[in-house]
Amino acid sequence: MKPRQLILLALFLGSANQLDAARNSSTLINEMALSAILVTLILIVIVSLMLLKTLNIMAAILLPASETSSVAEKGIEEPILEKKAKRSLWEKLLSLRPMYEEKDLLMEHEYDGIRELDNPTPAWFMWLFYITITFAFTYLLTYHVFKLGKLQNQEYVAEMKQASVDQEAFLAKSANRVDENSVKLTNDPTVLKDGAAIFKQNCTPCHGQHAEGIVGPNLTDEYWLHGGNINDIFKVIKYGVPEKGMISWEKQLTPKQIADVANYVKSLKDSHPANPKAPQGTKES
Repeated sequence: MKPRQLILLALFLGSANQLDAARNSSTLINEMALSAILVTLILIVIVSLMLLKTLNIMAAILLPASETSSVAEKGIEEPILEKKAKRSLWEKLLSLRPMYEEKDLLMEHEYDGIRELDNPTPAWFMWLFYITITFAFTYLLTYHVFKLGKLQNQEYVAEMKQASVDQEAFLAKSANRVDENSVKLTNDPTVLKDGAAIFKQNCTPCHGQHAEGIVGPNLTDEYWLHGGNINDIFKVIKYGVPEKGMISWEKQLTPKQIADVANYVKSLKDSHPANPKAPQGTKES
């Protein structure tokens, strides 16, 4: 690899390292991703330089023969041919020089009769190099100087907050999809606490402060008028029993609130409140 190419490669890797250092990754996954990108860029540069070197060698081997045969067949003197020769698009893209300009590219040092050509760096590589420098400065000014964008750790915090809001909305929506067929029995303290608050606000006039029973039945014993499992209790609260004075709470309470109250009522079994109403209905099996 030529000294000029080594310098360009070092500058390129230096700008990539500065860009990588500027990014304050908050997780190990982000750091691994950045490392993978950096390694990929290095490999691309190395392969590109090796390809350029290979093309230069192939050109040195193939071009002389074609030029010699062309001169011999057409009878054109070499100086005239040199003036009329045009560089192909491929040669322009890779910044390759024709063989007749080789004498202008020879470097001074020589070893064992071998002399090296000072071919210019390809234009596409130089543009890539300039783009990386521009990107590095743009990133630095945008994220670290003018604070126009969020760094990765700031994005992580913002996304986690948004995810928490979305999670709460999803859980609330999912909880309100429950009905008498899908309701589940639970001993979750939060559920029982919410159910107790709703019960004391809406159910105590008929069932008493401690569910001992007043107009409505005692909810703390083993006897039930309409079934004592969680599904039956949810159904009674939701649709009510109009013929016995139990109103429907479907319009006043959400499905989640009904499920919370049903679970709270189930938790009152054998709580033995003072002055309980006499058992009514069928004993729970």
